[in-house]
Amino acid sequence: MRRGLLAEFETPEAMLRAIAELRSRGYRRLDAFTPYPVHGLDEALGLRRSPLNWIVLPFALAGAAGGYLVQWHNNAYDYPLNVGGRPGHAPPAFVPITFEMTVLAAALAGFVVMLVLTRLPELWSPIFDVPGFERATIDRFWIGIDARDPALISPLAERDLTDLGALAVAWAGKERT
Repeated sequence: MRRGLLAEFETPEAMLRAIAELRSRGYRRLDAFTPYPVHGLDEALGLRRSPLNWIVLPFALAGAAGGYLVQWHNNAYDYPLNVGGRPGHAPPAFVPITFEMTVLAAALAGFVVMLVLTRLPELWSPIFDVPGFERATIDRFWIGIDARDPALISPLAERDLTDLGALAVAWAGKERT
């Protein structure tokens, strides 16, 4: 959420109740800002599971295949050495490096894909200019309604949030609906 309506709540329970009520009133583009993880928040916001694991899986498999292939190529094909009568292609000997390449490829791909999916790094956002928003990292709980939410009508939404127990309601960004 870059622009929209923000509401401050004192407790996580009040925030969760407000989110449930807002979703029942038709608001769909909601976000929450909390100082610590709140149990049940993902379900209340209607968030789906992250696709990160399915995106990273092919990179992990490619890392494993690449690691195995390099070992096979070097030991069995390009530069075979007969050491103690062992075969050039000895799969048990390739397991540690194959595993390490799997982990390395998955970690690097996961890091890059996570940055892309979350659109990070975001060094500044209009919500940072809302008075009191810095307390979202200390002791306050904030709900954001994105300006693109079709149910967001300025005076009604402000009244809805105030009726739900918001301590403060403020706009982030210049666009108001």
